[in-house]
Amino acid sequence: MAGEELAFSSVTELARQIQAKRLSPVELTEASLERLKRLDPKLLAVITLTEERARAEARQAELEIGKGRYRGPLHGIPYGLKDLFDTKDIRTTWGIKYNENRVPAEDATVVRKLRDAGAVLVAKLSMGELARGARWFGGATRCPWDPTRSSGGSSAGPAAATAAGMVGFAIGTETMGSLVGPCATNGVSGLRPTYGRVSRAGAMTLGFTIDKVGPLCRSVEDCNLVFDAIRGVDPRDPSTVDVPHRWDSRASPAKLRVGVVEEEFEGLRDENVKRVMQEALGAIERLGVSLKPIQLPDYPYNSVFEIVRGAEAAVFFEDLITDDHLATLSDNAARAWKNLLPVARVIPAVQYLKGQQVRALMQADAVRLMETVDVWVAPAGGPAGPAEGAPAASPAPARPAGPARPAPRTSNFTNLTGLPVVCVPAGFVEGLPVGIQFVGRSFDEASILTLAQAYQRATGWHTRHPKLE
Repeated sequence: MAGEELAFSSVTELARQIQAKRLSPVELTEASLERLKRLDPKLLAVITLTEERARAEARQAELEIGKGRYRGPLHGIPYGLKDLFDTKDIRTTWGIKYNENRVPAEDATVVRKLRDAGAVLVAKLSMGELARGARWFGGATRCPWDPTRSSGGSSAGPAAATAAGMVGFAIGTETMGSLVGPCATNGVSGLRPTYGRVSRAGAMTLGFTIDKVGPLCRSVEDCNLVFDAIRGVDPRDPSTVDVPHRWDSRASPAKLRVGVVEEEFEGLRDENVKRVMQEALGAIERLGVSLKPIQLPDYPYNSVFEIVRGAEAAVFFEDLITDDHLATLSDNAARAWKNLLPVARVIPAVQYLKGQQVRALMQADAVRLMETVDVWVAPAGGPAGPAEGAPAASPAPARPAGPARPAPRTSNFTNLTGLPVVCVPAGFVEGLPVGIQFVGRSFDEASILTLAQAYQRATGWHTRHPKLE
């Protein structure tokens, strides 16, 4: 394996080659580092290359595998990490200039688990400032399918790097669309697990009752491999729970009860996006699945989210607010953090508690809804919009009217209730990816993985990759 084939191979295939000793973890890591260096000037997806650590971990992996001590499918696989996870002796910036030289003393739990699985950390990847948007202190991250377009936010770097074949997989986070959205606009597969499945210990907090951690990969099967390595109880994160996860990758989706949020599909403004989504629904039905129309409950989602997330973010970022470090942020938009956080800091406790009461009602409604279906489907977002600061010589074309972000009601409901989601590519509009998402009941990642993989195998959209020089 060499060149483009190596860069875009799935973790599943790379693992087979490594286990059989036909592929060297050292050579694979060097290929990843070379691609990161060569392509990043166009994409601005890398905040820190972790070359020294990567080479040491790759050499260790090769030595262990040579001696017959194979740790599993992530052993020797190079990966990238959203730059809000602490890494020992390697800077973790949260995407802001103020933290440009912040160096943690220990690894986040997710980083430790991946190290134990033998994965090789090659890069800390870009994120929007304090996990908002695609702009960080080094610029705005671009979409590999068209570098005049935005990668989306806030898991911008993980999505772009995975799509561009710069890493075998990446780890991102979501509070409201930050993983699903970039997966859709960059044409990669992503799993946003149930809230509490994966530890956030050692990670920047945006909303401590909302934040989720998940993998961005080139296939659904890869997502499951990474999820298996990072899930589980962690004493450092009291929100984590001990719930088994068993998934048979050969399972048929035919027995699944599948719902469709028709209003999300009918509300699409761009006819090309709508056509792609209708074709996706047709492909799902051809799997032997009957689609049942469902409606999501009506709540003041945006208000609840802004109150809960705002108050929780203000607690975590209090030092930035009170010490006037918000002035160092580069985003000056009206709804940028430098303007939102001072207001969030004075949200009344009564409003915050009322917001949590409404979330409890949402949770009860989610349980009732998931008694009628096992999975439901909705648009996931795309195509990508124009990148901020695109080169004047190559201006970004006007973005089609389709949503660059996930379907709003599905995103709000699933994030506030903590339901799991798998996002996969569903087609292209004017050469840019569009995604679809599969939602399941809490702690039943297996059902959404089954339907998503069956769809992926039937359509093959995930096998297409951007051409980058």
